[in-house]
Amino acid sequence: MVGDTSDYGQARRPDESGHRAVAQEDEFRIEAWAASRENCLAEAVAAMVECFADVSGVRPTDVGRIRLDGASDDDLLAALLDEILYRLEEYGQVPVDVEADGTEDGLDVRLAVAALTDVRVTGRMPTAVDWEELRIRPGPYGWTCALSAWEPPR
Repeated sequence: MVGDTSDYGQARRPDESGHRAVAQEDEFRIEAWAASRENCLAEAVAAMVECFADVSGVRPTDVGRIRLDGASDDDLLAALLDEILYRLEEYGQVPVDVEADGTEDGLDVRLAVAALTDVRVTGRMPTAVDWEELRIRPGPYGWTCALSAWEPPR
């Protein structure tokens, strides 16, 4: 197959988007890819959620908008994932759909969320992201990002 390969060696075409998460000891390694930066960020959120919940078939109970400002693409990814972890911990909200639009100095994000009690929990929820291993970058076949999310000790 012609195309770029992910960190996991998976070949992909320029028009593809997707994500995957792999459990490793007390963390999840997350990778996402898409044609645009904004779609790649949304795929990263979906990958994080899939680490601990099955949201397939779940209807959102609320929709919120957030505006994120960042000096770099890495900062935007970090801020978005921080917001997801915050909403999960403080309000018990799980994103079931995410749309992101770029702005001059950041990102506008629409989060369609459901209550944690409305989704099937499949694993332990991440509590932090390893910012040292976080990256998002453009490439010849679109955007890719990768990060590690920490789960609580057993």
